[in-house]
Amino acid sequence: MGRVRLGRTKLVSGIQRRWILNVLAVSLVLMLLAVGALAIVVSNYYYSALTSSLEAPAKMYANYVSKNYIGTIDDYIRSINILVQDFTDRDKFELQFINGNGRLQVSTNIAASGLLINTPDVQAALNAEPSKPFTGENLNTGERVMALSAPIVLQNGSVVGVVRCVTSLELADKRVYQFVLWGALLSVVFLSVMLTSSFLFIRSILKPVQEINRIAKRIAEGGYGVRIEKTYRDEMGELVENINHMSGEIRTSERLKSDFISSVSHELRTPLTAISGWGETLLSADMNDPAEMRKGIRIMLKETSRLSKMVEELLDFTRIEGGRLTLDIEPFDLASELEEIVYLHMDALKREGITLTYHQPDVLPEVVGDRERLKQVFVNILDNAAKHGGSGKRIDADLFFDDHWVSINVRDYGQGIPESELEHVKYKFYKGSSTARGSGIGLSVSDDIMRLHGGELIIWSAIGEGTLVTLRLPRAEETERDE
Repeated sequence: MGRVRLGRTKLVSGIQRRWILNVLAVSLVLMLLAVGALAIVVSNYYYSALTSSLEAPAKMYANYVSKNYIGTIDDYIRSINILVQDFTDRDKFELQFINGNGRLQVSTNIAASGLLINTPDVQAALNAEPSKPFTGENLNTGERVMALSAPIVLQNGSVVGVVRCVTSLELADKRVYQFVLWGALLSVVFLSVMLTSSFLFIRSILKPVQEINRIAKRIAEGGYGVRIEKTYRDEMGELVENINHMSGEIRTSERLKSDFISSVSHELRTPLTAISGWGETLLSADMNDPAEMRKGIRIMLKETSRLSKMVEELLDFTRIEGGRLTLDIEPFDLASELEEIVYLHMDALKREGITLTYHQPDVLPEVVGDRERLKQVFVNILDNAAKHGGSGKRIDADLFFDDHWVSINVRDYGQGIPESELEHVKYKFYKGSSTARGSGIGLSVSDDIMRLHGGELIIWSAIGEGTLVTLRLPRAEETERDE
């Protein structure tokens, strides 16, 4: 029996490729979603902070100018110039004052003065509507900026201008890009680790799977009994155990089949040789002795009967294996059928020096079943008792019943069955250590017939004490109740 160690083999690229592609696709989608979510969260955080930092001074300056606007346009221009000159947060944002026509009047960025600004935030402020932050290009410098405008509203409700705070988005954009870049790098690292671990994991599965596949092919090609060395203690190890068990079972089955063919060939050859020999003797010899002729014919009939029984067993076995065995079910009197079989066997067993005793109750409930098949079982059990337990020179048969079962006990006083063989005696082709003639399928067929009737065939045995076989059939009323 060979034992194969799981070794290095070429990986099954199809499964590995599908596994990695699926992992990669899902991981990429998750990473893109994560990086996108990170970009949105970070940008919202920074841009919301910038919006708040622009909104407060814009409204403050707009309210201040609105409350103090009591003079002429020149006074207004002079006051906003003073505000611009005194502005101390030039490093944070640009302060702009825009007139009612959208023209930039005064700004902390002198170069921008005079520009016409018609961005949405300015237009909304000039129309005294809620202003939203504007994000776009600075008309003067071309850089990305954020701006927020607040209207300068007089007491009569008219809008004379707009206060606009503008700040660069360079730093905010840089921070957002940095966070996104770090998120992307971490995603790449995470994806690499995931792909590596997935590769190693699928490889750890595919190596033993391919080796198991190779061994399974060897078994399919006839290498029965080949075993795989178990190196895993998980589900893969359980699979290896199952493959080894299957290999062993197939090897056992093949051995039993070979033994069966050999046994059947021998069993067929013996009666055929006897029939052929006596046939030639009767044809060629000058048989003037009637007693000798009757002896030869009797032997030929006996061996013919043996051949017929073997053929019937083989046919029944193939029908049962193929699920084609049919039963002719009907209620019948089990006691009369069994009594007939017992008395037919008594004389034959007596000639072999075996005493058969039989006991049955005066009244016996009916059973439902195929009487011919059940008679076949009874005959087989009696034949086995004579064949394997005949050395005890005695066989007891008893028929009895209880509330649920009608039972038959057949007891011999032979050598018994070894304990190690007892659990196998009903297996097909199994003969164990017995040297008695037979195909090894009689008990298997009998057990299947009893099972098809809802009954049981139970065997007890002990070395030196003999064997007891119990056949149990459900009573007719129990069968009707189950139906």
